Amino acid sequence: KLQWSESSRLKDVLCQFQEHLKVLQDYWSTMDGIDKALWVVDPTKPTYAMSHHRIALGDDCYILLHVDTHKPNSLPECRFLGTDGKLERLIKNWRKNRKRWSADRKFHENLATVLDFALPQPPSVSIKDDQQADCGICYATHLPVDDELGTQSGCAADYKCENPSCSRAFHSVCLRDWLRTITTTRQSFDVLFGNCPYCSEPVAVKSTDS
Repeated sequence: KLQWSESSRLKDVLCQFQEHLKVLQDYWSTMDGIDKALWVVDPTKPTYAMSHHRIALGDDCYILLHVDTHKPNSLPECRFLGTDGKLERLIKNWRKNRKRWSADRKFHENLATVLDFALPQPPSVSIKDDQQADCGICYATHLPVDDELGTQSGCAADYKCENPSCSRAFHSVCLRDWLRTITTTRQSFDVLFGNCPYCSEPVAVKSTDS
C-alpha cells in the first residue's frame, strides 16, 4: 500500500518499496531454508510468492504449511495429509510439542522438534563420496551393533532407490521389514517386490541376508 500525495515524488515511492523489501527479507530467508532443508513436493518450482508448501514426511504422510509473511519464524498454520493410522502420532506430537517452537531456531529445526523425529531431506541433496547416507526408514546412518543382525550388524545403508529423482538410501534390513508390513508387497523365490516408501517407484530386496 503506497502512500501518495500531491507533493510525493517518484523517489518517495521507491523508498517505500525498498522498506517493504526489508520487511520481507526474513520471510524469503525462511522460505529458502525450507526449500533447501525439507522435501518440498508441492509446489515443484516454488517462488517467493508461494507461502504454502506441502512437505513429505515419509510413509506417504505430508504436512501442508502456511508460513506467515510478517512472522515467518512463528508457528505456522498446518494440515496433515495421509492415512489416518500414520497421522495419529504426528498430530499428537504437534499438539503436545507446539509450545516448544522457538523463533530463535531455524524453521526446519523447529519442525523436527515439534514433530519429534528427523525429517527426510529433499531427494536433490547429494551425499559426498566420503559421507554415509542416512537410512530413509530408521533415519540412522548405521545399524546398531547387535548379534541378532548377523552380518548386517553395524552396517551402513546398502540399498538405494533407482529412481534418479528420489535416490533415497536404505538399510536392506529396514527396507525388507518395511515391505513385509505392506499388503501389496509380492515375493518371488527369495526376493521381495514392492514400492519405495518415498516415491512409490518399484524396489526389490532379498527376503533373507543369505
